[in-house]
Amino acid sequence: MALSYKKMAGTSAVFLREDYDGPSPVERDGMIWQAEELHLEDLPGQLTPLNAMANVLALEGLEDYEPATHGDVRRVDSVGEYFVYLERIRGWVQHTGELNCRNLPTMAGLSSGV
Repeated sequence: MALSYKKMAGTSAVFLREDYDGPSPVERDGMIWQAEELHLEDLPGQLTPLNAMANVLALEGLEDYEPATHGDVRRVDSVGEYFVYLERIRGWVQHTGELNCRNLPTMAGLSSGV
């Protein structure tokens, strides 16, 4: 079965897996996006772990003061999941695979940001 995603409400490009079973503010009547449409095949071999964010709005708000680059990964505390930035879509997608990060030991020590 192919992975599918829903856009988080109030964001322009943050996507959470459709089968996520926790509370989340996804667009109720929004489109369902397939992994191919989000270009998950472009996921780089090495990801770059960065500080965690409190919620998806804070994650998306980074554009103004700390622009994301392809392969950045951040944990979003409010949903308890990791999101990876894909340059091709200029958006964040919930990461569902094993995290293959540079400096992986620091991943567990990421501090919460805004």
